[in-house]
Amino acid sequence: MTTENGTTKEQRVLTARPRSLARRRRDSAARFWRQYRTHRAGLFGLGALLLFALPAVGAPLLVGSDVDDVTDAPGGPLEGPSAAFPFGTDRFGRDLLGLVIWGSRVSLLVGLLAAVLSVAIGTLIGVTSGHFKGWYATVMMRITDWFLVMPTLVLAIALATVMPRSLLTTVVAIGVTTWPTTARLVRAQTLAVETRPYIERARALGGGHRHIMSRHVLPHVMPLVLAQTTLIISTAILAEATLAFLGLSDPSVVSWGALLQDAREAGAVSSGHWWYLVPPGVAIAVVALAFTLCGRAVEQVLNPRLGVSG
Repeated sequence: MTTENGTTKEQRVLTARPRSLARRRRDSAARFWRQYRTHRAGLFGLGALLLFALPAVGAPLLVGSDVDDVTDAPGGPLEGPSAAFPFGTDRFGRDLLGLVIWGSRVSLLVGLLAAVLSVAIGTLIGVTSGHFKGWYATVMMRITDWFLVMPTLVLAIALATVMPRSLLTTVVAIGVTTWPTTARLVRAQTLAVETRPYIERARALGGGHRHIMSRHVLPHVMPLVLAQTTLIISTAILAEATLAFLGLSDPSVVSWGALLQDAREAGAVSSGHWWYLVPPGVAIAVVALAFTLCGRAVEQVLNPRLGVSG
C-alpha cells in the first residue's frame, strides 16, 4: 500500500530499523558511561590515560620530530632538572621531557597493537574451541595450557631474539605469547552461551557454524573481550618496556623502555643521575596502572551482562 508521499509501509519499517538500532546503541553507550562514572578508580585511570594520550597525539607539534637528534642536542650531557629542561637531559644532551612525550607514542601504540593481536588470537581460539568441542577443542586447550605454563616474558624474549629488531617484531612477540588467558575466559563464556535455548533454535532453523558463532556467540562474549583488552594493554606496555630495556627492540625508535636502557648504559644508577631513570619509569608504572584501573572498571560495569555478580 502506497501512502500520499509515495512510500510504502514496508519502506517505512526498513527505514525505521536503522534509526531504532542507532538509538539503542546511543542509549547503551549512555548507560555504560553512567555506570562507569560511579567507579572513582576507573575515572582516575581514564584521566591518567588522557594525560598521556593527548600529548602523545600532539607530540610532533609539542616537541618536534627532531627531539631524538643526537647531533644537534639543545643541552649539555646529563644536566639536572631546570627551568629550560624540567626533566633534565640525557647523555647526549637531549631534552628528557621531549623524549618521554615522544616515547609515549611508541609505547602506547605497541601496547595497543599487541593487546589487539593477543585478544584476537585468544577470542578466535576460545570461540572455536567452545563451539566445536571434540578433538579440536582438546588440541587447542592443550596448546593453550602449554603457553600458560611457559613464562610469557621468556617466550617473548626468545621470539624477539630470533626475529629482526623492529616494532612489528615487538608487537608479534608480545601478541602471540599473551593470548592464553583470553582464550580460556572466552571459551568458558562460549560454553555458557552454547547451552542457551536460542542456540538450539538457530540450529533447528538451519543455522550453520559460522552463523551461530558470528551472530549469536560472538556478540555475547564481546563485553568480556573488551574488558580483557583493556587489562592486557597494561601487560603489553610492560612487556614492550622490558624488551626495549634488554635491547631487543628497534634501537632507532624512542620508547620508555629504550630510555631506561639508555640510562642503564650511561651508568645513571651508579652515578646518581636519578632524573634519567625516574620520568620513563614513572610513565610506565602510571600508564600500566591506569589501564588496569580502567579494565577493572569496565569489567565491573559489564559483569551484569556477563551474568556475573558484581
